[in-house]
Amino acid sequence: MRDVPLPLLTLEEFFDGNDFVGSIGCNLESIPRPADFYNWLTHVRNKPEVSDVRIQITCVDDPGNDWPFSDTIWVITSESASSVKEWVPEKLGPCETWEGWSERTKYDECHVAEGHTPIAVWYD
Repeated sequence: MRDVPLPLLTLEEFFDGNDFVGSIGCNLESIPRPADFYNWLTHVRNKPEVSDVRIQITCVDDPGNDWPFSDTIWVITSESASSVKEWVPEKLGPCETWEGWSERTKYDECHVAEGHTPIAVWYD
């Protein structure tokens, strides 16, 4: 298990001032701008079946990056992983989605509303 919890930032914490292409979704065929993710995720967060959306910080010490890097988005929702995957625009399609926190990883504290579960949207 990882001893130091991975940060789970709000959309505003991760995207405000972030114009670093490659800070998220860097392995997609056409690397999207952070604003593309922010616009989509704001829409997702506004869905009635979603209680929160968090950006997991995966790396902060890459010398070539001016912004923290993320490979995982967490959608806290009452919907299934397959439903969340259907919400993703084709150009932002993830490699994988799954339900629940990874057991071998510690995360920043994040409230999960009753009847909701964290859904990972992961980019390789």
